[in-house]
Amino acid sequence: MGTKIKKSYRFAVRSSLLISAVLSLLLWALLSISGKVLWWQIVGFAIGAGIFSFFILQIRVERFIYSKIERIYKDVSLLQSTSLAARTVTTDMRTLTEEIEKFAKDKKIEIDTLKIREEYRKDFLGNVSHELKTPLFTVQGYILTLLDGAMEDKALRKKYLQRASKGVERLIYIVKDLDLITKLETEGQRMHLEDFNILELVQNVFELLEMKAAKKDIVLSFDREYKKPIYVRADREKIQQVLTNLLVNSIKYGEKNGTTEVSIENLIKNKVIVRVTDNGEGISKQNLGRIFERFYRVDKSGSRAEGGSGLGLAIVKHIIEAHDEKIYVESVRDIGSEFSFTLEKALHPNT
Repeated sequence: MGTKIKKSYRFAVRSSLLISAVLSLLLWALLSISGKVLWWQIVGFAIGAGIFSFFILQIRVERFIYSKIERIYKDVSLLQSTSLAARTVTTDMRTLTEEIEKFAKDKKIEIDTLKIREEYRKDFLGNVSHELKTPLFTVQGYILTLLDGAMEDKALRKKYLQRASKGVERLIYIVKDLDLITKLETEGQRMHLEDFNILELVQNVFELLEMKAAKKDIVLSFDREYKKPIYVRADREKIQQVLTNLLVNSIKYGEKNGTTEVSIENLIKNKVIVRVTDNGEGISKQNLGRIFERFYRVDKSGSRAEGGSGLGLAIVKHIIEAHDEKIYVESVRDIGSEFSFTLEKALHPNT
């Protein structure tokens, strides 16, 4: 047994003192009646009664009560409790009660956490199933239609194969994003840190998404003109993915003829904060706390029509946390959203 039982004599000492005091008072009363009060007899009797009572109580209590306490701890140890197994416990009833109450409280927290995780697991598996099922059934439908005879029609064959190819591409996109999240969880600290100009990186992402934004007449821009470069120390490739995912999201949920602005500000001496602000549809309060969950979508029908794996913001969160940085979101429905994250400032001679 991993738990060590340390005996406590507090109960036996107090009880024996009380018994010896009561018996001594009775002896004094009897001697007073007889008229022969000898104090040394009373003191000797009190000491003897106290010692005798102590041993009787300690042996009896230990055998009939504390032995059962030890059994309780043995039963508890079967639960592999780290909160009790790694320390010495006392047989004092008050201390024992406090420790058991703490143990029960810790176990309740563990159970509540497990329930939350179980709900998350069910939700996650349901979302994964739905995300994979849609493109799989689409591909299957087109292939079965071709096999049933549509293959003879050259124009129809090409059209269905192209659509099936899009479904496969979507499956590959989802699997790649899942693989990336798994790698970030297992190798999250393995960042290839380097110093680079964050303004230049943002401009590169603007150029990559220029055509996508133009389809919805959304303007991608900085909040102001930056005359000097701003150097940060981070994994350039992964931060580019963070910016890409955030900007793609702002375009996806942005209003037509809208704007998405990126700003970089000094937060503290060695930190900068990057903000991505849009005037899109915004996010309601009930959805705001869950947007970084895998496959969680605010508008389940509309967002799926827009495409994407549903893992973009989950990837963003993992990358930022792998840098030991923070990500924040503020949003008001029908007004817009602002995603912001911190980065370490690089000590560059030109800054």
